[in-house]
Amino acid sequence: MKKWMVNTIAVVLTIFVTSAVAFALQSAAPRYKKPSDYKLGVKYEKAVKSDMPMLALFYADWCGYCMRFMPKYQLISKKYNGKYNIVMLDVEAPENRKLVDDVAITGFPTLYIIDPKYDNIVLLNNAIYHVDDKMNAELDRYLRIRQMLDSAQEK
Repeated sequence: MKKWMVNTIAVVLTIFVTSAVAFALQSAAPRYKKPSDYKLGVKYEKAVKSDMPMLALFYADWCGYCMRFMPKYQLISKKYNGKYNIVMLDVEAPENRKLVDDVAITGFPTLYIIDPKYDNIVLLNNAIYHVDDKMNAELDRYLRIRQMLDSAQEK
């Protein structure tokens, strides 16, 4: 009987300690806002009527990768504001269903450069999303190519 009681107390104590540690770790983990909590850029409908290319982020609010990417996207949007229309598209919103299907979104977050002026869509590789110099190089490269197209069109 005594052995049973000691074992029961040990199990209860183990469960209590494990729960306390898990709660402490969860409380210490960084909290991320949902992507929809960020109010960045312009609506897609406005951007598609513009002469400027857009940097379109496709996201889902429940996606942990999207939540962790948002602070980075906020920095990108500040740096490239005025060069790109910054657009955020919730993949689960009914109004975005056709566009999501057209560009064949398979994962989140997904970044595209969409250029209505030249009817061009460029998928940015997600391997560069958190590598500043590679992301900046790709965004700047597209702007240089677009500038060459604009110059050739003027001639």
